[in-house]
Amino acid sequence: MVEELVAAGAAVASAGAVYAMAAARVVKQYERGVVFRLGRLRENVRGPGFTMIVPFVDRMRKVNLQIVTMPVPAQEGITRDNVTVRVDAVVYFKVVDAADAVVQVEDYRFAVSQMAQTSLRSIIGKSDLDDLLSNREKLNQGLELMIDSPAIGWGVQIDRVEIKDVSLPETMKRSMARQAEADRERRARVINADAELQASKKLAEAAHEMAEEPAALQLRLLQTVVAVAAEKNSTLVLPFPVELLRFLERAQQNLPGQAPVQDGGTGRAQQAALDEGRDQGRDQGRDQGGDQGKSSE
Repeated sequence: MVEELVAAGAAVASAGAVYAMAAARVVKQYERGVVFRLGRLRENVRGPGFTMIVPFVDRMRKVNLQIVTMPVPAQEGITRDNVTVRVDAVVYFKVVDAADAVVQVEDYRFAVSQMAQTSLRSIIGKSDLDDLLSNREKLNQGLELMIDSPAIGWGVQIDRVEIKDVSLPETMKRSMARQAEADRERRARVINADAELQASKKLAEAAHEMAEEPAALQLRLLQTVVAVAAEKNSTLVLPFPVELLRFLERAQQNLPGQAPVQDGGTGRAQQAALDEGRDQGRDQGRDQGGDQGKSSE
């Protein structure tokens, strides 16, 4: 009798252990457990930790609540300004309602992926090429709204959508490169012309100042000579302006002990001195000729 009781107790204990092992479930911190009892959804979603279900009656499905990073395959489309491009993106989303993610959609990951691809094609067709290249933040927001609207009913929340890359045809790349080069050339010419205008104005002011002070022009000439000599050139051509000669001539005439002479008087005096020298040379030649004739007689 005792043995039968012991055997029965052991059988009950074994059955209880088997039942406990079949009913025991562990839900991780980032998961939620959705329980179906005889195919019907239980309202209470099991939280993280240890939990029990009815074996062979209840079935529990675990749903991950972590943020999922899903790459969107590159989609080829034609922009609003008739340019063929290939655009790829990445979607960040997470499950906020585990029951809806299991019941409302068969595979929420596949559904979000297909919705992201179709929305990306729609964005490409509605946008210009310049928007895809330079105004991506606005396009990302529009793409996020397009995906998030149907995903709310699936218990999924779109956290962020980013356009990763925009691939252009080679011909379009070359055209854009030529356009950018032409724009840079235009800006360079405008800047150069502006610099020439400013330099001409400054040179005009400098010329006006030097016209009032001739000595400033000579000082500038000497500075230019010093700058050129610093280059260690083998040949140096130095122009000697007439103004410098006149300046030196006036400085010599104004020396102490000599009366200042005007420029016109100086020229006439020099011409008279030259004429007198020629007359003296002619007279000396005649005198020498007469002496030689007398000696021969």
